[in-house]
Amino acid sequence: MPPKAIHVSGAPKLAEGLDRIRAEMELPDAFPEPVLEEARRVAGEAPYTARSGAGARRGPDGAPEPADRTDLPLLTIDPPGSMDLDQALCLEQRGQGYRVWYAIADVAAFVPPGGVIDAEARRRGETVYLPDGRVPLHPPVLSEGAASLLPGVTRPAALWCLDLDSGGAVVGADVSRALVRSRERLDYDYAQAAVDTGTADGTLRLLPVVGALRQELERARGGITLPTPEQEVVPNGDGYRLEFRCPLPAEAWNAQISLMTGMAAASMMLDAEIGVLRTLPAAPPDTVARVRRIAEALGVPWPASASFGEVVHGLDPSVPRNAAFLHESTVLLRGAAYTAFNGEPPKDAAHAAVAAPYAHVTAPLRRLADRYATEVCLAVAAGVPVPEPVQEALAELPALMAGGGRRAAAADRASVDLVEAFVLRDRVGQTFGAVVVDVAEDGPGGLVQVADPAVVARCDGDGLRLGARVEARLTRADVATREVRFTVA
Repeated sequence: MPPKAIHVSGAPKLAEGLDRIRAEMELPDAFPEPVLEEARRVAGEAPYTARSGAGARRGPDGAPEPADRTDLPLLTIDPPGSMDLDQALCLEQRGQGYRVWYAIADVAAFVPPGGVIDAEARRRGETVYLPDGRVPLHPPVLSEGAASLLPGVTRPAALWCLDLDSGGAVVGADVSRALVRSRERLDYDYAQAAVDTGTADGTLRLLPVVGALRQELERARGGITLPTPEQEVVPNGDGYRLEFRCPLPAEAWNAQISLMTGMAAASMMLDAEIGVLRTLPAAPPDTVARVRRIAEALGVPWPASASFGEVVHGLDPSVPRNAAFLHESTVLLRGAAYTAFNGEPPKDAAHAAVAAPYAHVTAPLRRLADRYATEVCLAVAAGVPVPEPVQEALAELPALMAGGGRRAAAADRASVDLVEAFVLRDRVGQTFGAVVVDVAEDGPGGLVQVADPAVVARCDGDGLRLGARVEARLTRADVATREVRFTVA
């Protein structure tokens, strides 16, 4: 799910600051003309044709011809206004269990191997989101047009079929190329309201059922989803404000479908001994012990027999001690990377937060690795060799994705810092209620979280206690340097 984009026309200082971020982070600007030319050409071509039925006949490369599955009543659920739609889903009852159809935009159908679109995507790595828009991975004629799973139009897709038992566990998984047509483009508010009011039917009626089952399985295997509020920039008259937003349950249910698909893809690639995984090592014992001590100091219950995932499940982040604990516990989830293999699978193949092997396959419009991982799964499922260009690219992917990820994370953090300084620029000297969410180990001071406006920033002063409520006076809000600083009042 892409972050919400906030347009900042009418705020020159903010726009200038965002332009500086683009320059500092060396974010790509407009696509070169050869890339746009190739994108326009492939967007106007039919990437493949389909046969109705199961697609049993073989194509010239030995893979089954794509099936026509425009009969499936697929729908998308994304933030309002989204045009780069990677995923469409359809949920069905299947005896005592369920069948999940999950269509993923078939970006590879539009990207000639070794072409200029491919080369530019490798340079970018992933889409970067900023408050005034995004720096896309692919030209919009593809990412928001011909390759996007927009409603009412036929699109090529990698169509996953996941069969679940009555408890939500996957008992069968397959993926193949198909032509699909999404019926509706929904947003999370609409989906949540339909569920809450009892008017949901079809896929929306089953989404909370399947989502809840998958959440329970996540907890049982020790998976972790931090209930940390998202910091958002929202329009406020002629300006902007910052607020913390807790994701809706519908977002969590939808995320479980994506996680389940990524786990199925990882299993498929590990069995075939070729692919690219998203991995995260388990936190070192001394780091876990430190976070346990923090929980004890803050009064957050952590029974000896409970996993970290069980502890954070259901924590209310609006409670000060919980907010501090969640902020400190993110150290347990650091070190995620991409791991490619062609031959013997890696020994450390798991993703500690997922508590299982996992792969990124559900956002190929916005992440480079997803396209290649999907190509591997399509070949494995069809029983044909993985295409040579895909095999050759696997070894390069971890470095390409690491570079793109660092750039995106730095741009995101700098953008938040900029907006915090911009929103607070006229409030220097005012005092705010805050919660201490981190304390410096090498001297006085730490980090405080202010609820209104939603800011996390440095606070100077002696004797800060983790989880304590304090009155913090704003001493600096510099748009040019993107620095916000408080001191204990």
